[in-house]
Amino acid sequence: MKKILVAVALIMPLAACTQTEKGAAIGAGTGAVIGGVATGNVRGAAVGAAVGGVAGALIGNANEPGRCLYRDRYGRRYEAAC
Repeated sequence: MKKILVAVALIMPLAACTQTEKGAAIGAGTGAVIGGVATGNVRGAAVGAAVGGVAGALIGNANEPGRCLYRDRYGRRYEAAC
């Protein structure tokens, strides 16, 4: 139960973010984990977070302004006005 509450507390602030901000946050988190695991030190985690954050922001900003990507109940992605 504690893990679920922590996960919700970490994910909820992303609800108000733009796609670029969400992409940067997810990329930085993922990059930090991968960099830390791959190198086994904090410097690797920091570099991974920086690279992942930039890559995530670029990916999050890839769609047209004013357009968002959504998924339907079957998992198919589509683009529509935000």
